[in-house]
Amino acid sequence: MTEVRAKARTDRGERGESRFAEGFALFAECLLTGVWIAVAALPLITYPAAFAAGARHLGRRLAHERGGWREFAADFRSALRGGRLVGLAGWAALAVVWVDVRAVRAGLPGGALVGAVGVSALIGAAVALLRAAAVWAPGASWRSLLAGAGRRTVLDPAGSFLIVGGLAVVAVSAWFTAPLAVPVLGAVAAAAVAVEERYRRR
Repeated sequence: MTEVRAKARTDRGERGESRFAEGFALFAECLLTGVWIAVAALPLITYPAAFAAGARHLGRRLAHERGGWREFAADFRSALRGGRLVGLAGWAALAVVWVDVRAVRAGLPGGALVGAVGVSALIGAAVALLRAAAVWAPGASWRSLLAGAGRRTVLDPAGSFLIVGGLAVVAVSAWFTAPLAVPVLGAVAAAAVAVEERYRRR
């Protein structure tokens, strides 16, 4: 009886160590993926494709499928079809919000309201983009992905709030030290994948 109990404790300990090792390996993979995303997003308009490739890589990792930098690069090239236009649209939206903020600082009538609406819309668009990137697959239409992600952003506020929290972590990390924000990008992609999986199961 004593030997059975000892074996049970040993098995539980091994399972605990296995879960810890797996969790740590996934965390390390997220940080590495963040570096890949940052490198792929250097041309500035390629960030949607970079996040899509990163999310797909992490999805393979969670499914215990093989995949590395080559698969990431292949997904990135595929996601660029249409992804570049999405990237341009994102920068255009940021420029509009920047003009709104300037209007607020200039004290224009109604500027505060317009600025608040603009910033909120920009955050919502960023969340929708990340949710779309999390479910991207080769051959998928970015227009359809963004339309569906926009609906999920509104219908699943809890999940959207989690992604906003991830974006806040990136912003705070960049405020402390810019290089720290690079690996955290992988954690944001992982959060988007987890949120989309949670919504799918619901």
